[in-house]
Amino acid sequence: MSPDIQKLNPENLPDAGPLGYSQLAVASPGRMVFISGQVAVSVDGTPVPPALADQVTIVLRNLSNALAAAGATPDHVVSLRIYVVDLESEDIAALMAPVAEMFGGQAPALTGIGVSALAGPQFKVEIEAVAVI
Repeated sequence: MSPDIQKLNPENLPDAGPLGYSQLAVASPGRMVFISGQVAVSVDGTPVPPALADQVTIVLRNLSNALAAAGATPDHVVSLRIYVVDLESEDIAALMAPVAEMFGGQAPALTGIGVSALAGPQFKVEIEAVAVI
């Protein structure tokens, strides 16, 4: 049985769809998958790129691989938390365009959090997710 997942932007809340996320996601029944924060570490040991946009590409690839390992796809994701070091408004486009592309217009509930540091000084972004399969 696949879960019923609804991603909503109710009329009485700001429409988050054009920004690349949903105000809420409702899931029932299913198995929950909690994915640890993914950073721009590659399996092959490639050095972490300095640009935020390049790191986002690697982070989303890692997130996709984690989802696949659980038998899930981006469609199963109900919630994302995105942590960005020294978050500035211009960082939003570099971040949200590839996130919106990954979720194909059905983005999950999302929280963006500006932080002063992550697990290492080379990391600029970290994304954790919750999925229901």
